[in-house]
Amino acid sequence: MVFGVALGQSRFLADVLGPYIKMVNAIPRIVLGSIFIVAFGIGVLPKILLAAVLVFFIVFFNAFQGVREVDRNILANARVLGASQWQIIRHVTVPSALTWIIASLHSAFGFAIVGALVGEVLGAQSGLGLVIKTAQNNFDPNGVFATMLVISVIVLGAEWVIGKLEHRLLSWRPPAPSEAANAL
Repeated sequence: MVFGVALGQSRFLADVLGPYIKMVNAIPRIVLGSIFIVAFGIGVLPKILLAAVLVFFIVFFNAFQGVREVDRNILANARVLGASQWQIIRHVTVPSALTWIIASLHSAFGFAIVGALVGEVLGAQSGLGLVIKTAQNNFDPNGVFATMLVISVIVLGAEWVIGKLEHRLLSWRPPAPSEAANAL
């Protein structure tokens, strides 16, 4: 998020680093999983790195675009009223981009789970991915489905937490037309 907000603020940095970010984004993530396991061994670190790489670009591009979409009139008004750059970022830019960022978190959490599971399937000593891999190797569909159910419950719990976070962080904005219709 921080990197996306920072690059969204600076046209120069965005122009300089943009091609490199797009190039790194084009690297197949599954290949990185194998590279992380070779580089860091079988353990927790490769899983965390793979999940982080999968999540990074989703959150980065949404934070970047959210900052780019901030109303220029509001930014100009804040400057006229004497707000410092830090105050503008804290009170105008980030709150305005928060809808984009929260939306990316909904998608990113699922990708984080996928990244961790792929890391576990590629090489792990424990974890739900290893349970799925073992069940598959033993031709045990019940074990696979049971593990998928556990993962689904974890994801639903995380989605509930993200929804609560979204409601708390975005309580200042008026409800969207779809939210207003649901409230009736």
